[in-house]
Amino acid sequence: MPADSTGTADTPLTTSTGRKIRREEMVLNMGPQHPSTHGVLRLELVVDGEIVVDVIPHIGYLHRCFEKHSEAMTNYQQVIPYCDRLDYLASMNMDWAYALAGEKLLGIEVPERVEYIRVIMAELQRIASHLLALGTYGLDVGAFTPFLFMFRDREKILDLFEMTCGARLLYNYIWIGGLSHDIPPDFVTKTKEFCRYFRPNIKEFNDLLTFNEIFIKRTANIGILPADVAVSYACSGPMLRGSGVKFDLRKDDPYGIYDKFEWDVPVGTGEVGTVGDCWDRYMVRMREMEQSLNIIEQAIDRIPEGDVKSAVPRRIRPAAGDVYVRSESPRGEIGFYLVSDGTGSPYRLKARSPAFVNLSVCPEICRGYMIADIVAIVGSVDIVLGEVDR
Repeated sequence: MPADSTGTADTPLTTSTGRKIRREEMVLNMGPQHPSTHGVLRLELVVDGEIVVDVIPHIGYLHRCFEKHSEAMTNYQQVIPYCDRLDYLASMNMDWAYALAGEKLLGIEVPERVEYIRVIMAELQRIASHLLALGTYGLDVGAFTPFLFMFRDREKILDLFEMTCGARLLYNYIWIGGLSHDIPPDFVTKTKEFCRYFRPNIKEFNDLLTFNEIFIKRTANIGILPADVAVSYACSGPMLRGSGVKFDLRKDDPYGIYDKFEWDVPVGTGEVGTVGDCWDRYMVRMREMEQSLNIIEQAIDRIPEGDVKSAVPRRIRPAAGDVYVRSESPRGEIGFYLVSDGTGSPYRLKARSPAFVNLSVCPEICRGYMIADIVAIVGSVDIVLGEVDR
């Protein structure tokens, strides 16, 4: 609707944030039912013709009371299935972050076998998450074939998860003190087969999509996020590294046994455009899959023998206190602030969502671009609304 069709000189039309709309501007809604918003996200766009003047994200359509549900549980382990449903494309990473918080609160040291299996599962999950993100991103800008190829390869990772714990999306696998199941006998062999199969496919994806001229024109020099703005907004993960900031919690604040492996942290370099543009964020995820393969290949050969449940407490009743633990999910820093009052259930559990924080920078990187570019920009942020809304 044109802005001046309902407003007058005395009562000008305003956006939801109170911003006055000029006569030549319009307010459009993208979402919440829109395929390019990757979930129930509503973007309130202020446009001047095809140029985006401002973007106001509206969230909350998928709010499931995660924190209050967790505080109502009678046991700390019962929270883990709710963690699965935060970033449901990276459930292993969500479970691990919460388990780390519980283990820090209880002072538990998990067996070395558990540490190795957790790293392998987390990196397989990172690849699976990036494959979905990159495949749907290509679909957003008009490339259909890479989407099919990436989902084909993602299925092979889900097969590994299914043979381990019986689930393909929500796993309830990483527990406080250990794991719900040990890996099956042929898991190591099949994981090695996957690594050998998948590594050449990354080149195929690059040939199909990454260096496709049309894809580059749609993503290079679009949605530029300068490093200082990314840091000011507390962005993390590929969103931050795409702006050239070499920060990864697995390297800079190691947890688990990540310090035992050799691997690199990819960052945006402005290879085909400007540092911090949509293409750089895409490319960081593509190169992170290679690094995840490097970690998996090192870890899979070193898994020691042992029991994965020997440190799982039968009764969890930590002393009163609080902890904050963070880890590197596929979307950035997932943090849990866990408070105990000495009873058998959490007194308070606060989740720090990387996708929520990354989404907050959208207005900064959307202004001045075309409406069609908003699709590419939002896709490059890689949000999961289950984690954003919680």
